[in-house]
Amino acid sequence: MSKHEIAEAAARLVVEEGLDYGSAKRRALKLLGLPARSALPGQDELEDAVRDYISLFCADTQPAELRALRRCAVYWMERLASHQPYLSGAVWRGTATRLSDIYIQLFCEDEKSAELALLNLGLDYQARTVHGFNGEPVEALSLHYFCAELGETIGVHFLVHDRDDLRGALLPDGRKRAPRGDLAAVRRLLEEDENDR
Repeated sequence: MSKHEIAEAAARLVVEEGLDYGSAKRRALKLLGLPARSALPGQDELEDAVRDYISLFCADTQPAELRALRRCAVYWMERLASHQPYLSGAVWRGTATRLSDIYIQLFCEDEKSAELALLNLGLDYQARTVHGFNGEPVEALSLHYFCAELGETIGVHFLVHDRDDLRGALLPDGRKRAPRGDLAAVRRLLEEDENDR
């Protein structure tokens, strides 16, 4: 079984079940009856397979779902604008569906200030430690938000980084793309989406 076939199986799980890439790859191995140590497709290969799956099976619904998620992201980025929010993940890359969570990275002088901001907004959130974009431990503040446009409750995750990490966060990825975008960039994407309709 090739990496391409694993990527196709994982892509279906990402789109239809909302799994993250790592979980989708591991589950695809089980579904395909392959050993856990099998060679896995890379992130870019899986992203390509997700795009292919969306274009084949979700072309009529995904663009509207993506716009709704990006509008929700703008809402949250505006609320936390003083913490230098950057959108990342599938909502930024354009591969999100109604089952996708929103990932916003915050770059703060004082990392506890993001938690304080959520408390001041009266929000109920869960705090946990996850791996940041450089592999270092960072605080993730997660909450559930009802997106009226989708009629779904979605996960919104704020990953809190030190302000000094911002410079490295803006370096292009292996495909020369911006791996995340600020509020102005997300607004531009929404304008482009509206113009393409």
